[in-house]
Amino acid sequence: MKYNISIVIPVFNEEESLPELTDWINRVMAIHPLLSYEILMIDDGSSDDSWNIIEELSQKHIPLKGIKFSRNYGKSAALHTGFKHAKGEVVITMDADMQDSPEEIPALYDMVVKDGFDIVSGWKKKRHDPISKTIPSKFFNFVTRKISGIKLHDFNCGLKAYRSKVVKNIEVYGEMHRYIPVIAKWNGFRKIGEKVVQHRARKYGETKYGLERFLYGFLDLLSITFVSKFKKSPMHFFGAFGTLSFIAGFFITIYIIGRKFYEIHYKLPVREVTDQPLFFLALVALIVGVQLFLAGFVGEMITMNSPRKIDYIVDEQTGF
Repeated sequence: MKYNISIVIPVFNEEESLPELTDWINRVMAIHPLLSYEILMIDDGSSDDSWNIIEELSQKHIPLKGIKFSRNYGKSAALHTGFKHAKGEVVITMDADMQDSPEEIPALYDMVVKDGFDIVSGWKKKRHDPISKTIPSKFFNFVTRKISGIKLHDFNCGLKAYRSKVVKNIEVYGEMHRYIPVIAKWNGFRKIGEKVVQHRARKYGETKYGLERFLYGFLDLLSITFVSKFKKSPMHFFGAFGTLSFIAGFFITIYIIGRKFYEIHYKLPVREVTDQPLFFLALVALIVGVQLFLAGFVGEMITMNSPRKIDYIVDEQTGF
């Protein structure tokens, strides 16, 4: 069955909020009876009673479906699996902690369907977070904007809307969920919009993320930028630097040899080649150049013969 909207919700130890969140979503969607919808909750290896609650909710609320991982794989894995099972024309993601408001769902849907956006990202303009999170977040978003060229204020907002063909044609793995707009842009989906959304204070439990996410996020940004640009032609990256390094080493070597012949010809004091720091610099440059070329060739062979396959172990399902 096809739906207008698929609501994908990664869940990790959020047992208190799930019944209230489900009721809230259903109340909002009841106001828009022309919009069919499904709720996909992906239990990312919760250690509390989250899965039992999801099973109970799936019996009470027909559009709710649940998927349980055998262990904690991370938010990216949960989103990837949710995207794979989603049957909606528009896929909306939101966090399970009730800091994202379901009231935003109809407007996000309209921005994708009526305004023609591929992705609409939420912007929590007014945040209910301590300064220890807001300041690093602003810096993180600034750096991401500059590197990616995507003018979003809040890349890490969990509330986003996607056209179905976007989530069906991208891969989300590792900790790349922060950069889905970046991944989508590199795959040709360039109509990316933004909507100011309500940010609510956490009602239950505590945050699952610490300050280390900003360090990991920066490393992930460098990784996705590199992979997106050079995954199909790694020789363009490694070959370019390898060529520059080899040429530099080659000309330094020519200079050293030429200088020695010049000194011998004019009977000047001759310095041993191995006594000169330039000799070792040239040697290193030549070796690095060759190694970078080899890395490029190996990368090309891997790219051509080893397509990426992502599989997560699903332990249980309900509502399907």
